[in-house]
Amino acid sequence: MSDKKNVEHNHDDHHHHHHDHSLLPEEPELRVKAIETLLLNKGIINSDTVNELIDTYENKIGPRNGAKVVAKAWVDPDYKKRLLENATKAIEELSYTGRQGEHMVVVENTPEVHNVVVCTLCSCYPWPVLGIPPTWYKSDEYRSRTVREPRKVLQEFGLELDLNTQIKVWDSTSEMRYLVLPMRPVGTEHLSENELESLVTRNSMIGTGLPEMPK
Repeated sequence: MSDKKNVEHNHDDHHHHHHDHSLLPEEPELRVKAIETLLLNKGIINSDTVNELIDTYENKIGPRNGAKVVAKAWVDPDYKKRLLENATKAIEELSYTGRQGEHMVVVENTPEVHNVVVCTLCSCYPWPVLGIPPTWYKSDEYRSRTVREPRKVLQEFGLELDLNTQIKVWDSTSEMRYLVLPMRPVGTEHLSENELESLVTRNSMIGTGLPEMPK
């Protein structure tokens, strides 16, 4: 597909890799809840521990970590260069490491190309920089339709892209996880790095949304 054509039916822009792991059960949330209940009943863990873990992944090592990575790349050209060349190492500079974040690739949005991330087999996701994956990311519908009709899926997220914008779909796997580097919003030249962080949304780092505009 050329940059001037719609991308829905072109599979050249679906970057697929072999998934070296088993399928998740159809209802993983129910299985996790059952395991949690068992551990609670046996006294191995307590509810406060569970709540603390959830809060940690949702807020402390969740999307705010990714937002810091993006904001730094927006204000520091040298860091951005390192991030695009070796994302795993550059992200480690900010001390964001851990399981499911060992092999990272950052793909940059431009006026000509918009990137979106999916895991077609299960729900591979870069936990250290994005936290717990949203429910829709794990759904069969998102996993299958994003490859077949990415533009339509993005429209359903409220993201309308110019028809001349090429859409690239990246397939996360157990060996490689992707993070989208969204374009810096216009009119933010006066904002500090910390202020820029607040504009970066989780969906903008998956590719199903854009950063917020400054108020």
